[in-house]
Amino acid sequence: MEPNISFISSLIGDSARARMLTALMGGKALTATELALEAEVTAQTASSHLAKLVDGQLLIVRKQGRHKYFQLHRQDVAQLIEQLLNVTSSRSPPKAITGPTDQRLRKARICYDHLAGEFSVALYDALVSNGHIVDKGCETILSNQGRAFFRALGVNFDDLSKSKRPVCKSCLDWSERRNHLAGSLGHWILEDLLAKKWAYRDLDSRAISFTSKGLISFAKMYDIASLPRSAPSN
Repeated sequence: MEPNISFISSLIGDSARARMLTALMGGKALTATELALEAEVTAQTASSHLAKLVDGQLLIVRKQGRHKYFQLHRQDVAQLIEQLLNVTSSRSPPKAITGPTDQRLRKARICYDHLAGEFSVALYDALVSNGHIVDKGCETILSNQGRAFFRALGVNFDDLSKSKRPVCKSCLDWSERRNHLAGSLGHWILEDLLAKKWAYRDLDSRAISFTSKGLISFAKMYDIASLPRSAPSN
């Protein structure tokens, strides 16, 4: 039996369900109430949409106490949503600004579980320039020099290799239309800068906000010559 593309496309094609899926791109598990607000629908309508997304294996449900939380089912679902965001944005009029209008999201945001936006593209460029990764368009390769560089920063590649996902992977940035770093290494970078408190996640969006000192430390660690102008928090 051939894969049923129309079934998945019909699930994503509904505007309310599309908003729910996009909201979950931040990586957080959200309740039905929170997703109803994101989709601007009633709780009853949201429940119906969520049931369809769970049955279609685009979402999973996690129960904790009396509460139920929804998350994207797998990494490949997040990749599909990100690709659709890229495709739909590219179909906009030529003079339209690609990506989100919110400047915080354009500077730095979460793309499921790794850093995206202008800062992430600048990081990617620096890693390429310094020979840590090799950019081949749709493919990104971690060099031996890069492996040594990240190992010195504290990356345990034995742990990363246990995951089924690639260690190093390129992801086309929704707003910048250039590569940023995904894969388990991209996830490590995001978790590391959050653990160091160089940046923090916004409570109400996918935005990542850097502190002034954190942005300087981030640029220094990865030898980023220049970061886009921003107004980081103190």
